[in-house]
Amino acid sequence: MNLVIIDPLKDAVTSTGVTLRDRRFVHIRDVHQVARGDLLKVGLLNGSIGLASVEHIDQASVSLSWTELTQRSPLPLPVTVILALPRPKMLKRVLQTLSSMGVKDIWLIHSYRVDKSYWSTPILNEASLYEQMLLGLEQSGDTNLPTLHIRKRFKPFVEDELPAMVEGKRAYVAHPYQALTCPASEWLPTVLAIGPEGGFIPYEVEKLNAAGLSSISLGQRILKVETAVPVLLSRLFPVI
Repeated sequence: MNLVIIDPLKDAVTSTGVTLRDRRFVHIRDVHQVARGDLLKVGLLNGSIGLASVEHIDQASVSLSWTELTQRSPLPLPVTVILALPRPKMLKRVLQTLSSMGVKDIWLIHSYRVDKSYWSTPILNEASLYEQMLLGLEQSGDTNLPTLHIRKRFKPFVEDELPAMVEGKRAYVAHPYQALTCPASEWLPTVLAIGPEGGFIPYEVEKLNAAGLSSISLGQRILKVETAVPVLLSRLFPVI
């Protein structure tokens, strides 16, 4: 945890500090091993970043105090990521990766090779999604929580919503067959669709192409979704 993120809506925040008793406190106590007077990097969720002093710590809680938080979060990536719902364990890792790399607009969609049972995983409840994205923010030192959308029907999403999303942007679907080589990195507004393990089926690729997404490939090697996500983002954008 490289940044202690404070949520004013969930934490007992005063004008100058907060007391923590949850996993953040355990991490501060056991990993950072702070003492009274030590400084920690903190940030308000969707707000500014600064330093906080440890006012008190015991076996039950830690109290932090700050005077001003003036530092801004890193720039977000100008990208919308459309992700066919991965299997639950992978979903947790991918959400943390997307959040830590600065993606602020995430769409989870259904596709033919997404097992329908994945949609019943408890990881998709609001609290769990929030937790995974927060872990990514804590890792990268960012406070701005991504917006996450869920679409359980492929065709209505691709036909009714996607064309407007890609208008005026470069738009790609990661697909290793009959595809262009991944383009050079540029800081441009982008829409990126990534399929499930096994990839989008041909019908889905055709529908995505018709909506304005060009097929791109990373080469001959076929990567797992959790590997393809950071590789694609690193290839498409010059600074992460």
